[in-house]
This record gives sequence, C-alpha cells and structure tokens, in this order.
Amino acid sequence: MTLHLPQADGTLRAYTPRTGPAARTTPGSAFTSRTVFSAAHVVADPYADTTPDGPAAVDWDATLAFRRHLWSHGLGVAEAMDTAQRGMGLDWAGAAELIRRSAAEAKACGGRIACGVGTDQLTSGTLADIRAAYEEQLAVTEEAGAQAILMASRALAATARGPEDYLEVYGHLLRQAAEPVILHWLGPMFDPALEGYWGSSDLDTATGTFLEVIAAHPDKVDGIKVSLLDAQREIDLRRRLPQGVRCYTGDDFHYPELIAGDDQGFSHALLGIFDPLGPLAAEAVHVLDTGDTDGFRALLDPTVDLSRHLFQAPTRYYKTGVVFLAWLAGHQSHFTMVGGLQSARSLPHLARAYELADGIGLFPDPKPAEERMRTLLSLYGVTQ
Repeated sequence: MTLHLPQADGTLRAYTPRTGPAARTTPGSAFTSRTVFSAAHVVADPYADTTPDGPAAVDWDATLAFRRHLWSHGLGVAEAMDTAQRGMGLDWAGAAELIRRSAAEAKACGGRIACGVGTDQLTSGTLADIRAAYEEQLAVTEEAGAQAILMASRALAATARGPEDYLEVYGHLLRQAAEPVILHWLGPMFDPALEGYWGSSDLDTATGTFLEVIAAHPDKVDGIKVSLLDAQREIDLRRRLPQGVRCYTGDDFHYPELIAGDDQGFSHALLGIFDPLGPLAAEAVHVLDTGDTDGFRALLDPTVDLSRHLFQAPTRYYKTGVVFLAWLAGHQSHFTMVGGLQSARSLPHLARAYELADGIGLFPDPKPAEERMRTLLSLYGVTQ
C-alpha cells in the first residue's frame, strides 16, 4: 500500500494512502448565509491533434459533467475565468462557446452561473477597441442568460494612461450592463500583465480608483471579487463598499477566515480552490448556514495547506494542480490540459498535492486515486 513520492530534494519518501473515503454530508440545497461560486476548469480533449499555441480542443461532455457535479452540491459556477485557462490556453472563441454551452446547461439544471467578460480578443488597442471588445463579450454573456463578471483586461492595463481611463471604460460598461455585474480585481501574482491595474502599482491608490468606479454605479455592481492574497486589505475594502454591494473573496490563502467574517461583516466566495474542494466546501458552508462558525472552520481550515500549495508561486500555474486533482478524483479520464499546461508543475509538486489531498479525504474513492498516482509515478520513472 505504500507509495514512494518524490521530494523537492530529489529523494523519495514513503507515504501510506488512505484506505477509505472520508464521510461527506453535502445536501445540494441552496446556501442561506453566503453566495458561493466555484471557478471551474475545462477538460481538454486528449485525442485532439493540437499544439500548445493552437485553438483549445475541449471535451465538452466531460467539461459540462463537471459543472453538473458542482451544481449538485449547491455551488454556483463561475465560468470562463482564469481557472478555465482564459488567456492561458483558452482563447475568446473557445470561451464564448464555453459560456453558451454552460449557460444552457445551467438553465437546464437550475444551477447558478456567472461568466467572465474580458478583452482577450485583443493583444493591444485603443480605449475604443478595448470598450468594443468588452461590449462583444458582455453581449455574448447576457444573451446566454448568465450574470457578467467584468474581468481585468491585459489590454487596458497596457493602454491606460492613468486612473481616468479605467473610470471611463468601466463607467461606460456599467451604464449599459443589463443587470448588476461582478467586478473582478485580479492581482499580478495571478497574471503579471495586470501589474498597476486601476492606474497605479500603489495598492492604496488603486483601491481608491476601484471604489470610485463602484460608488458611481452602485446599482450596477452586484459585488466585487478580490484576488490579491492579502486578507487584511480585503477586509478593509469590504468595509468600505456601498450598502448592498457584496465582497466575493478570491483569496485562495485565507478563504476560511474571510468567509467566516467578523463582527463587522464577511465575504462571500468566488474561488478557484472550490473546484477541487467542491463537496467539502459545500458541506462547510451548510454548517455555517446553521450559525456554527467553529464547525465551518473545523471543516475548511485543514484544506488551506493544500490550497497554498496549489497556488504557490508562480501562482498562475495553479490550474495544473486543479486539473490533476480532478483526474485523481475521477472527474476526467486523463491528465491532459489545453495548451499542454499539464507540464507546468513538477512531479514533486504534484506528489505533494496528492499527499495533501488524500490526507484531508478529498477523493471520493482513494483507491483509484492511488492507482492513478502510481501510473503517473511510473511514467516519470519512479519505481515502487
């Protein structure tokens, strides 16, 4: 039963996997105390003859099946976000198809869905080009019947001369949005091209501009998603939001404490780590719905080591660990990613991810997960 897992120092360490699944209680009913989205990954088509820089080949059946899995546990799906490899293997054409298919599936299943709206048709352009790119994606999302998440734009980060350009572009988009949107502030640790977003590399100054956008259109902002991996900054920001504007944590390092909240408020959730943690996260939030904060923390706190490992620098490659765990858990039949991103993390990194996930009882059946881990180790030349 022992596995020999490679370590960062080149040695092998013996690990004994779990022999049975952890007990999970995850009713699929809606949450009452928090709004919770899981940003979902896409499943690649392993038989497609593609190249890393070619159009993404997606296994639509497996991709939609994973979304049904998340909905079945009461989670919302945040679609076509960076977890789905937007800008890292999935181009706008693929994202548009993903939005249409997932939104139709959500309607059929009664699941909640919000979709990423960006400018990834462009590599550069004028402010008018950037507005038009956002408008095209906003139209696709609204026509599909999904809520819009206005994502940070690489093109805008490269083009904007200062805060006034952000105010102009976002003001224009919010005025024409049919329904309240979620604004997404993704930090440069997730995408280096977004350094200096909102017109400044000084986060206090950038926060001021961000709040100015919201204050000018509070009726068009359902909430904000903050992915800066700075818990205190998120707490300070959510306390400054207008009445009725939610804060959705995107902090994959501090999510239990931010969702639990304090005597002045709490964060809702829109998290990439809730892709692999789906059933466990749902169970924890249902416990929180009863008012049992300690029980919520007891379930979710032990998952933080795994999340911090998956999201370690370079943080943008966390998607590799997410898909790896989906394969081990049996949600897909292979460990292949669009853009060939399965090669973005080392074998020791993946081995540690397996160990941490198995240790918290993440796999619905530990035995197939162990067998798949043995297969991967064998492919890399690790003999048991």
